[in-house]
Amino acid sequence: MDAPARSPRRKLPLLPLAIATAAGIVAAVLLLRGFEFQPLEVRGIELIRGAGPLAFFGAMAILPSVGMPLLAFTIPAGEVFAPRLGLGGVIAISLAAIAFNLALSYWLARYALRPLVSRILERYGYRVPRATAANALSITLLVRLTPGPPYSVQCYLLGLAEVPFRTFMIVSWLCLIPWAVGAIVLGQGILNGNFKLAAAGLAVLTGAVLVVQRLRRKYESRPA
Repeated sequence: MDAPARSPRRKLPLLPLAIATAAGIVAAVLLLRGFEFQPLEVRGIELIRGAGPLAFFGAMAILPSVGMPLLAFTIPAGEVFAPRLGLGGVIAISLAAIAFNLALSYWLARYALRPLVSRILERYGYRVPRATAANALSITLLVRLTPGPPYSVQCYLLGLAEVPFRTFMIVSWLCLIPWAVGAIVLGQGILNGNFKLAAAGLAVLTGAVLVVQRLRRKYESRPA
């Protein structure tokens, strides 16, 4: 009787672990030397608040298309602008900014920057296959539900694959809603010292992770 085949071991994410370790060491050293993070946090929040919601959400609608993390906007958004716009207003405007950014990213990937990105990929021996009407939904879900690739990379992959715009927008936006809402609520709770609010945001993010894992297993089991 043959011995059961061992599943290949996954490589440890050495780079993220190294970055997290280095960040922890730096933070520990600063704390031991009496460095206060709160004044930096307060100054950062006041700086963003002083720029105003138009500049902030305008940047949120554009900059993630060129690689800036969405978390850089969703985490501080609630604490900075909820006193002025209300938490519901911040969430609504954030989701609208994300929708605009999705459309912009799709246009950049499929049309404006397609020749440049395609040449770069071909130079390194990569080619993004085109989606078909039969697999566009599955491809979009798999890309959005796969942990690891940054938001902007996911957008560019789907745009290069020529996923239909309607499928791209609807699926991407729906997949991003729980992450955005959870991050906004969690960020406001942490920055404001509100444990209940932070716990609510964390619960939303935890629920999103569980749903993502279940959906990912479902779509990974389908034929390619």
